[in-house]
Amino acid sequence: MKLHRTLVTGATGGIGLSLCHYLASKGHELVLSARNVKKLNDLKDSLVAIYPDRSFSTLPFDFGTPREVISINSILEGRPLNGMVVMPPQVAPTEDCLPQSDVWQNIFNESFMGPLELLKLCLPSLIESGKSKVVMISGISSAQVLSHYATSNVLRAMWLAQSKTLSVVHGPQGIHINTLSLGGVMTEKYNEKLKTKAKMSQRTFEDQMALEVSNIPLRKYASPDDVAKAVEGLLGDFSDHFTGMNFLCDGGFTRAY
Repeated sequence: MKLHRTLVTGATGGIGLSLCHYLASKGHELVLSARNVKKLNDLKDSLVAIYPDRSFSTLPFDFGTPREVISINSILEGRPLNGMVVMPPQVAPTEDCLPQSDVWQNIFNESFMGPLELLKLCLPSLIESGKSKVVMISGISSAQVLSHYATSNVLRAMWLAQSKTLSVVHGPQGIHINTLSLGGVMTEKYNEKLKTKAKMSQRTFEDQMALEVSNIPLRKYASPDDVAKAVEGLLGDFSDHFTGMNFLCDGGFTRAY
């Protein structure tokens, strides 16, 4: 089994946990990054217990707060990255398309500049590997405008443009950069949200779910494992001649050519 050295941000979240376990099962050695040190260490311990011969390390990193420049080399122990999965923090739903400047600044810093700073720090290692894959996980509004995600619409479009630019600039160095746009994903958190919504609407959970997915051709949301499989594909040989592309993992929700 070919080993890959992959850095994953948001590693302890609902999607991140499934992603890390799936990538590890496919032979990836992982650098686990998130803001909660205890959760990171717990995740690392769980992976080491399953794959004791594999290297797993942690990189505490908070996208939203000022920080000193960290030494990526000390984390990587002199071994280059050949994969990176970046999950910028999701922006809360809002229909306010003209928020105050301080609101924009906070969103921009946490969900764009923070992840971009980490990517910049990792670039030398990605270049050193000679062939590397970067997957930016975006939201469905990167491909389709949703009125109740006004600020997110802007942010996701920014990531598409930035990833396209990076793919052009760093393609000659062997770096592939693609985005993966998600629709609804049935994380534990979202599952609980739907249960609460069903109770408030006096519906069964099954009826609420049917209503929620009625505008999706496949009539279902993705599971975290569905996302993990898509990411693993983009990190592997499947994407050897893809870069600067936006892939939709939304069950057909986006109506566009």
